[in-house]
Amino acid sequence: MALQLLATWIGLLSFAGGVAAQDESRPAPTSLRLTLDHPIDGTAAPFLAAASKGYFAAADLNVRIDAAKGADDAIARVAKGESDIALADINALIRFRGDPSAPPLKAVFMVFNAAPYAIVARKSRGIRALVDLQGKTLGVAEGDLAIRLWPALAEHNGIKPKTVKQQSISAAVREPMLSAGQVDAVTGFSYLSALNLKDRGVPADDLAVLRFADYGGNAYGAALIVNPAFASGKPDAVRAFLGAVVKGLRQTIAEPAASIDAVMTQMNGSSRDLELERLRTVLRDNILTPEVLHNGFGAIDPARLDKSIGDIGVDFKFRQKPAAADIFDPSYLPPAATRQVK
Repeated sequence: MALQLLATWIGLLSFAGGVAAQDESRPAPTSLRLTLDHPIDGTAAPFLAAASKGYFAAADLNVRIDAAKGADDAIARVAKGESDIALADINALIRFRGDPSAPPLKAVFMVFNAAPYAIVARKSRGIRALVDLQGKTLGVAEGDLAIRLWPALAEHNGIKPKTVKQQSISAAVREPMLSAGQVDAVTGFSYLSALNLKDRGVPADDLAVLRFADYGGNAYGAALIVNPAFASGKPDAVRAFLGAVVKGLRQTIAEPAASIDAVMTQMNGSSRDLELERLRTVLRDNILTPEVLHNGFGAIDPARLDKSIGDIGVDFKFRQKPAAADIFDPSYLPPAATRQVK
């Protein structure tokens, strides 16, 4: 059933992204495969808006969308040429590029200007700030991305990581275990765990959402990563795709409620109110940051990216430490004036 639903979703997006009035004198649209690094939820609204509003089609693109099993899988698909572009955590890309034999993948557009990494705790368990985690039990799901930057965050905030006990748990029981008090806190994404816990009935005023970005974390979040062969062979298609994404972002910001309707047609089992709150949380905390409001969508600050690479190195042994220029290529970005938040 899940595979059938995914196939239906991909087919619908292919139709939405690719159908346009064609003139025989015009070349056929460029086909482009986009992979998301997680199952569809409210955070996918900008891409679904770009498809449903015809922004991809207007850019002569036939965009097919699928979902990978996490950031590492999404990056691997792009590296193998199975996908042309992927939305994936840039910190996973940094670790990938830390191997000198890795293909030279680069991000070309920053979607989440601030990473959604967070520790979500119960105030009733005595946790209201990061320092309160000392002596507590932190549940960590397999494959969790936030925990990989916990050592650097703890170091920056004068906390010894060994004072916080880590308990490995399944992602499927992360929220239920915190809800039941079997752990004191969990790592995750602020727009996932915190909202899922509220949806499970945990009072909002009992939740402490300790966002890494609020404690000095430098990390960027999800970025669009492009296959080098596709980018060099079809640079105009990459630029056209990014231009359509900017329009999708603007549409989503202007009309989040309408944009979430497009998301709900591709989901099964979630509530509209939950996904709309998820989208609004991401827009507020991860996309429309002060840096984006000042500089526009998509770009990065190389000095900040270098700092975040250094943070990863606190707990990750690079075989060859990459620089910001190895990770992000700004040459495909739409002109700065068209990327301003209006």
